[in-house]
Amino acid sequence: MVDEAGMKAAMQAYIDAFNAADPEAIAALYADDATVEDPVGSDRKHGREAILAFYRMAVQTGARLSLAAPIRASHDNAAAMAFDVHLEMPTGQSVIRVIDVMRFDADGRFASMEAYWGPSDVAPAAG
Repeated sequence: MVDEAGMKAAMQAYIDAFNAADPEAIAALYADDATVEDPVGSDRKHGREAILAFYRMAVQTGARLSLAAPIRASHDNAAAMAFDVHLEMPTGQSVIRVIDVMRFDADGRFASMEAYWGPSDVAPAAG
């Protein structure tokens, strides 16, 4: 079972790999049979290849992530983080406010990721 420090480190590695535009490093954080639902309510991506394809597309947007609060762990196998996605949209520089919840397998890899955000969480970037 992964411990609290391990969960937080994996989630920080996710942020770092995304900001380095390294989809292979992001996908390596996931178990082979993991799922990604981003945003919750969209089609779930299942398996490492589908997850890699998703992150290849995501990093090509030029988006960058910044934590909005410290990463939170749990007493079980899940952790969450609130962060902002900064990206250029057709309407200009924008921010999407997101909460990701990751569940971990026994090896400390992500078994699932759910991204919580909706249309009202997308706004023009300040200043």
